[in-house]
Amino acid sequence: MSRLADYFVVVGYDQEKERSGTSQGKIIQRFPEKDWPGSPFTLGIELFCQPTGWSLSTQRHPPTFFVSVLTDIDADRHYCACLTFHETVSMTSTKPDDEDGDDGTPIRQSLMYAPKCLVLVSKFPEFETFRNCLGLIYTVYLENMQFQIETLVGNILGCVQVPPPGGPQIRFSIGAGDRQALQPPVSSTIPTSGTSVAMLFRQMGITNTIMLFCAAATDLKVLFHSQSYTRLTAASQALMALMYPLKYSYVYIPLLPSHLLEVLNTPTPFIAGVHSSLKDEVSDLLDVIIADLDGGSVHVPECVTVPVLPNIVLSRTTEALTMILNPELFTSDYAFPPNPAKLSSLTMQDKEIRAVFLRLFAELFTGYRSCLTLIRIHPEPFITFHKASFLGHRAMVSEDFLTRVLDGMSYSTFVSERGPPFRVIDIFDEVYATLSDMIKHENGSQEKMMQSIKDLAQQLYINEHPNPQPYTQKIPKPPEGAYSRIHQPQFPILDWIMVQEIIDDGLAKSGIKSKLSQIRPPQPRIVPMGPHITTVAEKMQMLNNNARRLEVLRNCVSCIFENKISDARKVFPAVLRALKSKVSRLALCQELAYHVQSNRAMLEHQQFDLVVRLLNCALQNESSMDENGVAAAMLPLVTSFCRKLCTGVIQFAYTCVQEHAVWANHQFWEATFYQDVQRQIRQLYAPQYEQEHSADKLSPPASPTTEGAELSSSWGATGSWKGSPMDPRRRSITNMKYLKPKEVNALEIAAEQMAKCYDPQLRKWPNLSESEKEEMINNEESTVYSQAIHYANRMVYMRVPLDVTRGANLHFGADWESASNSNITNSHVQRKDHFYSSSIAESDSVDAESGFDEQEISEVGANVVKFVSRFVDKVCTESGVTADHIRSLHQMIPGVVAMHIETLEAVARESKRLPPIQKPKILTPTLLPGEEIVMEGLRVYLLPDGREEATGGSTGGPALIPAEGAIFLTTYRIIFKGTPCDPLACEQIVVRYFPVSTLTKEKKLSSQYLSYVDQYLQEIIQMRANTFQLMKVGFDEEVSSEDVETFRKLTSKIRSPISVFSTFAFSGYQFAQPAQLIKHKEKHASLKGFAKKTLMKTARKAGLAKPKSASTSQRKQKYILPTPPPSRRSTASLDSMDSDSRPASGVFDDESLMDENEPVMSWTPDPKNLERLGERAGYKDYQRLGLGSLNFNSAKSKTEPFRITTVNATYSVCRSYPAMLVVPQTVSDDSIRKFARSHRQYRFPVVSWYHPKTKALLLRASGFHSKGMMGMFKSHHNAPSGTSGEITSTSVEQEKYFHAIVQCTPMAGVAYSISTPTMSRRSPLLRRTIHGSLRANAGKGGKSLGRLGSVRDRRAVTSSGSLEVGMRLAMKSNGSIDHSAELESQTQGLNKAALYVLGEKAQVKNIKVDSFPKCEFVPVDFYEVRQVKTSFKKLLRACVPSALLTDAEHSFYKLVQESEWLQQLQSLMQLSGAVVDLIDLQGSSVMVCLEDGWDITTQVVSLAQVCLDPYYRTIKGFQALVEKEWLSFGHRFTHRSNQTAANQASGFAPVFLQFLDAVHQVHRQFPLSFEYNDFFLKFLAYHTVSNRFRTFMLDNESERMEAGWLLEEKPKTSKIDGAATGEDGFTLRQTMGTSVWDYIDKHHRRSPVFYNFSYVSMDGTNVLRPYSGIASLELWDYYLTEDLSHGPPYDFETMYMDKKQNEEIEAIDGPLAPSSRRIVNGCYDTIWHLEPECFSLAFQDIHKTQTKLDHLPMKWKAVWEKLDHPQSETLQRQMSLKTRLTRSHGRTLHKRSTLEILVRGKMAGDAIKSFGQPHRFEKFDFTTASYCDHCGHLLWGLTQVKQGMRCADCGYNCHEKCVSSVPKNCAKLIRTPSEQPDSSVNLAEAQPHAPGDVTIQASRDMYRQFSARAQEHRTHEGYLLKQGALLKQWKQRWFVLDSMKHQLRWYDAMEDSHCKGYLDLSEVTSVGTSKNFQGAPKRAEDNSFFEMKTVKRSYVFCAPNVQASQEWIDKLNSCIQ
Repeated sequence: MSRLADYFVVVGYDQEKERSGTSQGKIIQRFPEKDWPGSPFTLGIELFCQPTGWSLSTQRHPPTFFVSVLTDIDADRHYCACLTFHETVSMTSTKPDDEDGDDGTPIRQSLMYAPKCLVLVSKFPEFETFRNCLGLIYTVYLENMQFQIETLVGNILGCVQVPPPGGPQIRFSIGAGDRQALQPPVSSTIPTSGTSVAMLFRQMGITNTIMLFCAAATDLKVLFHSQSYTRLTAASQALMALMYPLKYSYVYIPLLPSHLLEVLNTPTPFIAGVHSSLKDEVSDLLDVIIADLDGGSVHVPECVTVPVLPNIVLSRTTEALTMILNPELFTSDYAFPPNPAKLSSLTMQDKEIRAVFLRLFAELFTGYRSCLTLIRIHPEPFITFHKASFLGHRAMVSEDFLTRVLDGMSYSTFVSERGPPFRVIDIFDEVYATLSDMIKHENGSQEKMMQSIKDLAQQLYINEHPNPQPYTQKIPKPPEGAYSRIHQPQFPILDWIMVQEIIDDGLAKSGIKSKLSQIRPPQPRIVPMGPHITTVAEKMQMLNNNARRLEVLRNCVSCIFENKISDARKVFPAVLRALKSKVSRLALCQELAYHVQSNRAMLEHQQFDLVVRLLNCALQNESSMDENGVAAAMLPLVTSFCRKLCTGVIQFAYTCVQEHAVWANHQFWEATFYQDVQRQIRQLYAPQYEQEHSADKLSPPASPTTEGAELSSSWGATGSWKGSPMDPRRRSITNMKYLKPKEVNALEIAAEQMAKCYDPQLRKWPNLSESEKEEMINNEESTVYSQAIHYANRMVYMRVPLDVTRGANLHFGADWESASNSNITNSHVQRKDHFYSSSIAESDSVDAESGFDEQEISEVGANVVKFVSRFVDKVCTESGVTADHIRSLHQMIPGVVAMHIETLEAVARESKRLPPIQKPKILTPTLLPGEEIVMEGLRVYLLPDGREEATGGSTGGPALIPAEGAIFLTTYRIIFKGTPCDPLACEQIVVRYFPVSTLTKEKKLSSQYLSYVDQYLQEIIQMRANTFQLMKVGFDEEVSSEDVETFRKLTSKIRSPISVFSTFAFSGYQFAQPAQLIKHKEKHASLKGFAKKTLMKTARKAGLAKPKSASTSQRKQKYILPTPPPSRRSTASLDSMDSDSRPASGVFDDESLMDENEPVMSWTPDPKNLERLGERAGYKDYQRLGLGSLNFNSAKSKTEPFRITTVNATYSVCRSYPAMLVVPQTVSDDSIRKFARSHRQYRFPVVSWYHPKTKALLLRASGFHSKGMMGMFKSHHNAPSGTSGEITSTSVEQEKYFHAIVQCTPMAGVAYSISTPTMSRRSPLLRRTIHGSLRANAGKGGKSLGRLGSVRDRRAVTSSGSLEVGMRLAMKSNGSIDHSAELESQTQGLNKAALYVLGEKAQVKNIKVDSFPKCEFVPVDFYEVRQVKTSFKKLLRACVPSALLTDAEHSFYKLVQESEWLQQLQSLMQLSGAVVDLIDLQGSSVMVCLEDGWDITTQVVSLAQVCLDPYYRTIKGFQALVEKEWLSFGHRFTHRSNQTAANQASGFAPVFLQFLDAVHQVHRQFPLSFEYNDFFLKFLAYHTVSNRFRTFMLDNESERMEAGWLLEEKPKTSKIDGAATGEDGFTLRQTMGTSVWDYIDKHHRRSPVFYNFSYVSMDGTNVLRPYSGIASLELWDYYLTEDLSHGPPYDFETMYMDKKQNEEIEAIDGPLAPSSRRIVNGCYDTIWHLEPECFSLAFQDIHKTQTKLDHLPMKWKAVWEKLDHPQSETLQRQMSLKTRLTRSHGRTLHKRSTLEILVRGKMAGDAIKSFGQPHRFEKFDFTTASYCDHCGHLLWGLTQVKQGMRCADCGYNCHEKCVSSVPKNCAKLIRTPSEQPDSSVNLAEAQPHAPGDVTIQASRDMYRQFSARAQEHRTHEGYLLKQGALLKQWKQRWFVLDSMKHQLRWYDAMEDSHCKGYLDLSEVTSVGTSKNFQGAPKRAEDNSFFEMKTVKRSYVFCAPNVQASQEWIDKLNSCIQ
């Protein structure tokens, strides 16, 4: 029973402080003046009376009331109720100092209002009572009633007493004619809320309120702000009420004064409130959640994350709250909604909401009482909570909300208050005990759930209003508006003596006290336990098949202890996988404990190793929290299992499991310690069970979760182990457990002991003597002390490593983890852990006789001592252990640690003598002939990478990786060979290798734990090869770091040889090198010297410096072939070269750095040598094509159009070109030497291929030189006369050469038009405009080629004789869909040229086309080498990732798309397709002049020849193609493949690989057209970079000639099989290395490994036109496949040797039983080798049959040629309409791609702008057959309408997925109504058809004639001359005035639809006429000029005449006004 109020305070405005410049309040009076005992007066109360500050006001405000909350130093809350009103204050104004005060002027006065507060301070939250009492005092004062205010105050402080909770209602009066009632709540633990909770939900909503609740419950900072003080207090109180049964234990300030805002910067959590006027001052708080009560919003800072409720609880809570607050929401969609239900009152809504949150906490804390751990009962209970066990059983370890709640201070208070098993219970305990039954009864029914909530709400309501009888209170109030009276008296000063007397009299009365003393307080009782945590866990577990797993686990453990090691190893991997389950881990502990009980703890070495691996695997799958109790169950096991190493030395298992983080977690040790103490306390008070439990001392703890919960029930509840067969002895033991009576819970024992103090019948404690009481206390204290000693020893054993020196750097003192780096698989030795007896525990002699000094302990020991001492301090202090015992423990710990470390010294010595663990034998790899091992095998583990294959995962199959074996380094390869770690797949051999030369990146990784071998791999290396191989290996512990470093260095040395002659291709040969391949860095080696040399060369070329003398040049010894003496090019060519392709050093890597006048060594161009060189396949191909004769002795015919020249026989003209070249017959060698300098690298155009029908030529060259630095020097300096003549001669000779090529093209003399009648009727204006624009733009180049036009064709080109470019390609076959007709409007005026030159944009634009008649220079787009490099890197990471791709944003397909590899293939195929169409369909010659002519140019011309000529689709033809285009014409294989050390820095560039991929794409679309198969292309792709063959080495033919292998004699190949060549027939090596073509030819003759049996030989008319759309391309499986049986299948010898070894083993062991079944694994076996297709299998059968019959085996080719092939004429069939449409559409797409390339490159100016614009796509439903214009696939399905995308401007159709890849070529054309569409289209004229082809005749009117002007608003338009800003030149432009957009736009021409620029009229200041300007056009009129001034500059225009000028001025002025 306490006072209603402790203090009454009157607080007023401090006028004295106001005069000094500050405004604050002061306490005028307080009653009583002396502090109450135990309730001191709170200082600073005046700050809380006016939270926003004390200030005067000019008007009187109504009285206000609010309640603040103050917290004292003892964390007790005091409620400060404040009633504020205003009093009149007279303010006297002061005079200035300079005025005289004696003049008689009256002093002015102003009337202001000052606030005054009446305050009641109380410990009870009786807000309404406070309001009534303060209101009565104010009413008596204001109305001048006949009551003394002193009486009222005295009665409040002394006469009104608040009954305790559960007491009766009291009625009282304070003496002002009032009647009041005060009703205490029933329970003191349940907070009262009134209507505050319901108001909070109305203000903030459900979502925001739940967020605030979660923030407050998880100890986040919450700040409210509002205009109302009452709302702030109510919201804070509501949040506190929602947290019941938790009590908020942090800072709680519902009303925070403005002067105390610094409190918000505190690091501790808080719930506070401020006035909204202060919200700007708190908006910058970074970690505070701010809630706006007036606006209903919540602001969460970015750095704060609010944990959310678990999903199930959140959904159930939200649903219940919605039913309470918005019940109509659930019936709003009913067709016949019921009558609206009557909402509950606001008070009942408040209680219903609280009932929901009460159920929420009861659900979250379900099973918490089962996790309470009892430590002490006497003298008072001490209980802790096992958080890890609770979270583990509830499966909520990852739930952040619950974890943070359990870690909070509020929950600690909850456990301490509600943990005791015998106490007063409240509504939460009842709900907690019955919630599970309640939810089961509801069964998801909303009605039942609402009824349960209403029942709980009724109980909460009764708690606040227990008296059902209403009582009418009488509270006098002042009349409305009384506060505004003008004349109001001041609040009087009260008589404190009178007040004190009334207080004393009231306290002296004892009547009410005696009445209240008769109230019986609530009686304590045993708290219901509620649902057990194990039953909750069983309900949450999903049904899984644990029976089989546990049976395998039990069998494996049994085999281990029965010493059946081989049987145990077979199922060991399955057991390791099973241990990922919690049930299996707990079962393992119990199974091992059974063997400990059977005295089988002493193990053999192999047994011990397997047991340790099981323990480590179980711990590896646990977290540091040990939520499942596995680590706690292992503690007695690891101190029991041991093995004997030698006499007196025993090894225990705990020394092998020290690396896990759980042993460094203090919370784990404390929880486990408390569990064991609870078990001992239970045994102490349950003597009837002592015998049974004493027998169980050696058994592991059942679970660290709760007493009476056996492990068997924990995992056996799933029905797993109980049904499995058991050992009979074990079954009897298990059955005895079920027959035991129910064990008494420790909490039940404690409840019984506590109840004895209250139950009169069991009041045993008062009757006990003092000695008996002391004995019980001492027994409990001794129990705790003995366990502390026991656990101190355990912690020492688990924390001290065996090798103390190795663990010197370990941080054992960490609370949460151990930083130990020792190996957990090492076998350590230790003496057995003897438990201390109670007698030892009670004495202090242990530490006294230890004899160890703390200074003798090492750093590791000191850390362990700190760790253990901290644990002892905490648990012993909390458990009530005496100070003497704690001190003795601290003295004992250093001695135990020192003794343990001393023992480990001998143990470590003996452990090193252990024999090493037997590991698999290192398998020797199969080596190729000539391959030698550089470094013997290092034992490693092949680790899995990002590929799922071979890992036994989702892809299936055996787990081949990880594998254990060895890694070998040879002169050719890096090889891993071993066996899988999985015993189920250990019989297979895993081989993974790649050539050393293909290594692109070697990376060292961090350590990794390999569970298969239970070992931490410290040294891990990841090696990635450009053959799409990735090898991630971890070195075994027996491999030293020095060996690993040696391996890396040797690998780098072999990977980067000094020259190519040090590679494996030339291994075993001695070379007398004819030339030095690497330039010595003697001169100009530095950057300064290089710059000086370059500038001197430039100056000599420009004539600024004297040229070198002949003697100086002759002294230089360069090993580079000579170049012509005249300067061949400017140094600007250096800039044009690809910087990425420039090598680090070496003269062969960059010819541009050579001095032109330096002579070099060369070979003699002997005719015999040329004839021998001409025998090569590349040169023979010229004769096959009819491009000249290779007979150099006979006279050459002058009638042949071409000849093979030997001008480059000494490689003096161009070092990177072959010795013999094809040029026109009319071109002389001297002319070639002159014009070669106009091309980069002197790579002038030469004929590469000749069309047999159209006679068109395919030529190749490098890019043209552009005007650069040399041109600028020449233009500003008087160059010698010879220089000008040489440049002129070069230009003339170049024009002659182009003219000769044009003359060799038959169609050069043909003048015909391919335009249709419809096309000829089209607008001549557009034709002339486009034609003129193209001609004008083509001639804008500079004078970089000197004087042009000597052989210029000056014949007028008439319109009737013009040849329109490519229009025949745009024509469609009848019946096909015209997808290219929209381009006709832009191509109808172009000429059909005899020669098309495809070049780079930057170089072609400077060509004067007038100098090259009948030639068209077309700039094209292509991917540069640097882009190819980047794309390949991304593709390599996508196909061979280093880690599993788990992120959806980085999936395999996404990575392939981002690599742009397929886009590059598409670009390559489109370029080559354009070449094919121009040569085959149009009959024009094509010259490809891209970059330096050895990369992209080679790709394009090679792929075009594959499509044009069927010969190149044969094996011999493809060899000729590669020899001719790639090897002879100088593709830089050494540089691009980084074959030497000098080329490593440039990076790998897969140019040739990209070409092979493109051939693969064509091969896939036309499988019948190729003689070779896809494996042939893969073989070449692999050995291009393998450095096994010499073919793809060095950069050009000149270097190979100097190397000497081009002219060597062909080896005799008559004897393939025999002793001379080896039994395999493929060991024959040439004198200078092996050629890949010879290798292929030998294997091709032996087997059809490279042959395509689907090949159909065609004549020369078969031209391939493949699809080039992205959807038509496929990622090459060469990048994705892998064979682990023998490695990559491209080294045949390895497979043949392995096969031979297997046959020998079978011959020794005897043949196995024949079986027709075979298991083939896609990632392991070589499918084509094990399962050949039918033809290869038939050839094998024929060969076996012939051998069996003793016949000479026939070659497979001879047998194949004898077969009758079906005649193609007999296969004619009638094609369906769909087939014809598809074929026609394919041809259309191919020609469209060609036309796009031509138009994009050629149309500069008007048409190119309209052609390069993006489409405006819209969704469109296609109901008829339509094709995607991008990928060519069908847009319309047969059964349903399919939605696609269509451009609204040009009608372009495509799939939605193709939109991102569609080229931006929208013409934005609008149909002209006056023109009619084309009437017919015929493809028969454009393309010859095969005999079986059918020409489709049909009419299509899908595309119409369009005009190129887009609709736009045009106020005025016309041509004007505009003066330029820089050079003041006048240019004619088409100007458009747009008054809608307020712009003046200008275009190049009227037909142009895209503006070149615009002026914003808002910037125009004036427009007016102007006079004639200097430099004006001659024909311009004087007054036709006008000037427009803007804020930036002035623009001058010239109109055609004066009238037009004035009209423009008027229009412009009207727009700007």
